[in-house]
Amino acid sequence: MTLQTQLVLRALLEDPAKERYGLELCELAGLPSGTIYPILARLEQVGWVDSTWEDPAVHEEAGRPRRRFYRITEDGAERARDALARAYRTRKQPLPGWAARPAADGGVS
Repeated sequence: MTLQTQLVLRALLEDPAKERYGLELCELAGLPSGTIYPILARLEQVGWVDSTWEDPAVHEEAGRPRRRFYRITEDGAERARDALARAYRTRKQPLPGWAARPAADGGVS
């Protein structure tokens, strides 16, 4: 897994339930759009990410281009955490907070 893909996954895992548009992910991951969008397309193709288009009335009213929103799937979040944890173990670095799984009681394990 490339470092760029790891950065995109970390950005999506900051708030897995939140939909984020592409340029917002560019800012969070610190990557250019030419890098982000192909990664998002691959993640969507394998089922880790879902996307939806913004309602046309919203972007027309705001006077800007239509946004496509991305959200990591429940299965994608689990797989991403596992993949990122493996990548960190390979580097022998401590796991960051986003790698912790939610416990059954709502806490973090």
